[in-house]
Amino acid sequence: MHTFGRLLGFLRPYKSGVIWSLVLAAAAMVCTVAIPWLTGRAVDQIEAKDRDGLRNLAIAVVVVAVGRLALSVARRLVAGRVSLAIEYDLRTLLYSHLQKLELGFFAGQQTGQLMSRATVDLSSVRFFLGYGLVFILQSALTILLGAVAMFILSPGLAALALIPVPFVVVVATRYGRRSRPALQEVQQRIAEVTADVEENISGVRVVKAFAAEPRQLTRFRGNVARVFDQSMIATRLRAFYNPFLAFLPQLGLAVILLVGGRQVMNGTLTLGDFTAFYTYLLMLIGPMRMLGVALGLAQRASASGARLFEILDREPTIVSGASPLPAGNGRVELRDVTFGYGSGPDALRDVSLEVEPGSTVALVGATGSGKTTLVQLLSRLYDPTSGSVRIDGADVRDVDLVSLRREIAVVDDDPFLFSDTVAGNIAYGRPDATLDEIRHAAERAQAAGFIDELPDGYDTRVGERGLTLSGGQRQRIAIGRALLADPRILILDDATSSVDATTEREIKAALREAMEGRTTFVIAHRLSTIALADDIVVLEKGRVVARGSHEELLTRSPLYHEIATKGLVDQVCLNEAKVAGL
Repeated sequence: MHTFGRLLGFLRPYKSGVIWSLVLAAAAMVCTVAIPWLTGRAVDQIEAKDRDGLRNLAIAVVVVAVGRLALSVARRLVAGRVSLAIEYDLRTLLYSHLQKLELGFFAGQQTGQLMSRATVDLSSVRFFLGYGLVFILQSALTILLGAVAMFILSPGLAALALIPVPFVVVVATRYGRRSRPALQEVQQRIAEVTADVEENISGVRVVKAFAAEPRQLTRFRGNVARVFDQSMIATRLRAFYNPFLAFLPQLGLAVILLVGGRQVMNGTLTLGDFTAFYTYLLMLIGPMRMLGVALGLAQRASASGARLFEILDREPTIVSGASPLPAGNGRVELRDVTFGYGSGPDALRDVSLEVEPGSTVALVGATGSGKTTLVQLLSRLYDPTSGSVRIDGADVRDVDLVSLRREIAVVDDDPFLFSDTVAGNIAYGRPDATLDEIRHAAERAQAAGFIDELPDGYDTRVGERGLTLSGGQRQRIAIGRALLADPRILILDDATSSVDATTEREIKAALREAMEGRTTFVIAHRLSTIALADDIVVLEKGRVVARGSHEELLTRSPLYHEIATKGLVDQVCLNEAKVAGL
């Protein structure tokens, strides 16, 4: 009930629409209730052979039916607008909340699960709040008005005919209580299928490269079978309870035929009243059945709402500070920084590091030594467990996130491009940039040449994640994106790993110009990339174990000597392979 109450809270901004929807539904139900009464009077006129009275009643039935039609159409339009407005609010609320959550939240979530909650679960909630709630109230109102009319016609007969109604309520309540956990489990398994589909589509290149289609199909069939099995549990409940809910009112119908028919034979009830009474009871069967269906929708909405609230109730652990990043040239200081992912071991331990404005620092170390983790702390993708990260004298935890991240640009080894034009991707950090500025950034990133050869140049749309481009092309566009943003701090996470030697030299020439006057962190594995740096920091198991120039570290750091020697051997082998034409 708590979840259901919270869902009803989304109706608050649309109280007037909800009220109008209910008023229109009530008026339509009054018209619905009037038709059986008019029908009963018409039967009496037939028995009396009153042609004029019969004609007038037939006209009245048409007028009331047209009125009901108009009211029903108006009610559906109002309810539809409310439903779509709620959907808009829910989508916006969910998306904005996801944007506030820290990177660590997404690292522990499947994209497909989040997509399922933003689509399937959200639609269930939207449909119920927009339509299902009105169905419940409309059905209840129809039963109430019909019962009143029946008591007016014949109190005793009405009491007998309505005996099944309490049993309908009890059975519907029991059905709702049993169906909710079953439907919640169905929603969860549908989310698992969605996650599986998303993962297979995103990783289609790997699937095809390893000819793993049969294995993935087997896995997918298993997940779909889980949905089928759980849906069958919900279907069995529905298959029993819905027909049973439809059966109970038929008992009242039998009572009407038996008792009411005898009263007509005895002359204590007119044939017109009997016809009206019989029609009222037929009219109540639909709302009773719909009440069960609508309660099922309510249970599904509650199950979906619980899944949505799991996300909406998740408070972000990284909250923006109030002050903008102070002016400066990009001085970076880490003071006794320790950080670990979740309950795992620390990725960084007591790291203290000072980087002067405008300098270029290469971070070197084995895989898992903490290089990428360190630079992620600069833009507060994560917060340190202890210690502090300061930029131009300000603790990043006290700084407005937008102002902080606008001053830091990242180019990593697998850059993400949006399904947009080339120009749109380069201008992502500065949407107001002119085409000339975009072209200049592309030229500095050595990307202008291949962009001009694309079918539509800068207006060419790249595929999802930029997969219509090569790795080197994606990286050069990402470098152009970073250069156009004109950041105070530039982070190059192995940014030239996907380009050939010639292109690498061209990009590095551009990067030297781009790095001029701004603080740059270079995560490097190649000696040629390390050469871009003024200073080299060696990391091992999350600790800074050495710092200095290339020549100094060769003699002072066995780890760096090993890394440099291996890098040199790899480069020589690569060059020999190119000469041999391999």
